[in-house]
Amino acid sequence: MSDSKFSTHTNIVTDSNSSYGRSRESISESDSNSSSIVNSYTDSIKTTSEKRVSLTKDCTKEELIACLQERDSLKIDELIQSAYKIKAENIGKKVYLRGVIELSNICTKNCYFCGIRQLNSNIDRFELTENQVIEASKIAWESGYGSIILKAGERSSKRYQNKVTRLIKTIKEISGGMLGITLSLGEQQKEIYQEWYQAGAHRYILRIESSNPDLYARIHPKNHHHSWDRRVQSIMDLKEIGFQTGSGVMIGMPYQTTSDLADDLIFMKDIGLHMVGMGPYLRHPDAPMSKLITENQTLDLSLKMVALLRHMMPKINIAATTSMQLIDPFGRERAVLAGANIIMPNITPSGMKSSHQNFENLSRVKDYAGESKLKIENSLARMGIEIGWNEWGDSKLT
Repeated sequence: MSDSKFSTHTNIVTDSNSSYGRSRESISESDSNSSSIVNSYTDSIKTTSEKRVSLTKDCTKEELIACLQERDSLKIDELIQSAYKIKAENIGKKVYLRGVIELSNICTKNCYFCGIRQLNSNIDRFELTENQVIEASKIAWESGYGSIILKAGERSSKRYQNKVTRLIKTIKEISGGMLGITLSLGEQQKEIYQEWYQAGAHRYILRIESSNPDLYARIHPKNHHHSWDRRVQSIMDLKEIGFQTGSGVMIGMPYQTTSDLADDLIFMKDIGLHMVGMGPYLRHPDAPMSKLITENQTLDLSLKMVALLRHMMPKINIAATTSMQLIDPFGRERAVLAGANIIMPNITPSGMKSSHQNFENLSRVKDYAGESKLKIENSLARMGIEIGWNEWGDSKLT
């Protein structure tokens, strides 16, 4: 498929009828107003009635579709409140921080949705030096972050792989082995995953983007370098090596149906993930798929997905992702109230962050380490939620 051959069909159902969805407009008006809304919603969780949504860990695809298409505000609120209660009962109310350090925006892939795709010539490419990565890691450690995420575009040169190995070992050394390391560095050969695991990384995120092979093929070039089967095999390799393994999907992208999203939830449960990061599809003006949708999605459907996955997998880690924060100033907090328990502030050196936007309006998220820490701490404190400072916060799924 060439970059220009796209249709404009999408069947995604979104809604903003719930009181949780309607709060999005109000919540951005001011900090004082948002505090009132967050406190009100938290109180509703504490005082919710004994009635529960009729979902179990073994819910059917039909039940999932019905929940994703639900428009009744009371039922949507009940679903979200129930997910929060399940989280509290199974893994506690704590939220854990993962400081994201973006090593590079150089990528060898050409995914149709992504702004750092190899063929995008309108982006300033960068690669952090080893010293820059180490300094950012020190800041994370000194700030009380239990873990960091080393994230980058997909590359597999030996020079680059060796650099990552050195970084993992050095970060472990400077933190006395106490700073947890998650990698999000794309598909690699199994022996490279093993090398990084032995160096000291213990979590790995490899997003599948869609569990539907046909849909996956529509949003990627059709070649071995962009293979759904290869992607799934890499996830299985990571699990076999012993990584706490994460994946995730885009929500509300072109061509996707509600049935696809239900299958995504079932896929993530069946493959036995330890952590999931998923959020709304955000268009990038330099990506071929951007011409299909003129506006970004709302957060509502993503919150339903988080809540449903929490019902299905009570003990895993679920991230409040960057894409949620990009379309809603309190997107992370709303996701936490829907069952998420991981927040991932971007602590990449600030001089770099303005030049490698994956999404539109990334510059809105001013997540400098100190500022981000204070903002997160204050907003979660208003919700009565504790941060797990200096804790890895590994998934409790065995």
